[in-house]
Formats: sequence, structure tokens, C-alpha cells
Amino acid sequence: MLQFHGGAFVGGSNDSVVNDVFCRRIAKLCDVIVVAVGYRLAPESRYPAAFEDGLKVLNWLGKQANLAECGRWMGNGEWGMGEREWMLMFLMGLSRCVLLGVSCGANIADYVARKAVEAGELLDPVKVVAQVLMYPFFIGSNLTNSEIKLANSYFYDKSMCILAWKLFLPEENFNLDHPAANPLIPGREPPPKFMPPTLTVVAEQDWMRDRAIAYSEELRKVNIDAPLLEYKDAVHEFATLDMLLQTPQAQACAEDIAIWVKKYISLRGHEFSY
Repeated sequence: MLQFHGGAFVGGSNDSVVNDVFCRRIAKLCDVIVVAVGYRLAPESRYPAAFEDGLKVLNWLGKQANLAECGRWMGNGEWGMGEREWMLMFLMGLSRCVLLGVSCGANIADYVARKAVEAGELLDPVKVVAQVLMYPFFIGSNLTNSEIKLANSYFYDKSMCILAWKLFLPEENFNLDHPAANPLIPGREPPPKFMPPTLTVVAEQDWMRDRAIAYSEELRKVNIDAPLLEYKDAVHEFATLDMLLQTPQAQACAEDIAIWVKKYISLRGHEFSY
């Protein structure tokens, strides 16, 4: 699993304490190796820096598999038995790669998923089998109901997020309908029918929720497995903020994600589905 942290493109870190705790929770519940991706931040590095960094990590995984032939690793006396077993498990797991993005990290995950679809067999043996978008950092010029009613919601009010977008997107011709910001603009490639299964997590009190819900609906219209998990009374980043990470709702969210993810990474599937 590749995990992309949140922080409105201007903050956050893959090696922060809170991100480490969240990744360990997901790793344990999903029974996966989690690679927490670090990416360049704005305003020093504007779009497309963070998106390119996410894609580079996916390509890096493919290179590791192609360079590290199993026979060479297993025959190298410098490797202990535990290390050999870990490397073999890592190489085998690349054919069942899941992307998980938190807030703006969900935007990056969706971009990487699109590029993986376009690359196709060029990424072999890496295969993106699913993605999880946790309260994605979507926005657009046409206001949704939640953007109107919840503009002053807790932690991430709309005015602060627009400032983050101004620091991230190219300064010339600033547009909230940029492909990095608005998943609903027409003509995005590849078409939705080619996207991987996508689980979307939204919070009831998050002003960004309606656009995430609409994107999930677009995927379902073309028969993509795209369930929506909505958490009552929850705010943006309710399952990943340091002050909320230990709440029952945050734990329940991680468990719900694991149930769905296991359908796509388990060799024998999982008995539960949404």
C-alpha cells in the first residue's frame, strides 16, 4: 500500500508521529506493507511537484522488482532468512498494490491511479488494484451545497483551503477547476470506466464532502466498485488528526477500510463487502 499524507499540499509529513501511528494501524488491520510517501510541498514546490513525486514512488516500486530478481536475492548469503522472506513477500505483493490518500493525499492517489491505468503493462509487475480516498481535498468553481452550508466547518474552513490552493496551483491563470482540484470536470483521462475500484470516505461536517460523493457516484455509474463510507458528525480528517486518532470513530473507520481493502489484496478474497 502506498499512503499519501494530508496537509493541504503545504504541510504534513510522511514521517510525522501521527502519520506513523495511522500507517501502523492500517498495516496491522489490512495485513499489508505500507510505504508512506513523502512529497515536495508548496509554495516552494507548486503543482505538479507533489503529483510527480507520488508517481515516482510507484515507478520506483516497479524498478525494485525488476532489479531484485528473486533468485539473486535468495542466493545472496548476506541476507538472513527473515530478510529473504520479507523481500519475497514484498515482490509478490507488488501485483496487489493499493493507494490510500488522506485529504490532499487523496488527490495525489487519484492522479497516480490514473497514470497507472495509462501505463498499463509498462508498470509490471506493479498493478494498482484499488484506491482509498479519505475525505479528498476536492474543490471547484461551481459551489456545492456542502461548500455553502459548511464553509466555516472545523479545522479546515473553506477560505483557508482556497489559500492553500493558491499556494499550490500555478500562479498564472489560477483556476479552481484545475484537474488537480476538481475531479468532475469533463474530459479527464482516462475515462472513469477504466479507473480501479475506489473506496471514498467522507465526513458529515466536512465542506468538501459533496464533491467527493459526486465523484464516487460518477464511478458507480460506469460499474466501478466505488462504495461510499460517510461518518455522522465527523469533521475533515477525523480519522487521521493527532487529537482524534484514538477516538472510537477513527478506529472504526480504519477497520471499515480494512474490510474493503482485503477484497483486493487477499489471495482468497474476503467474506465482507459493502
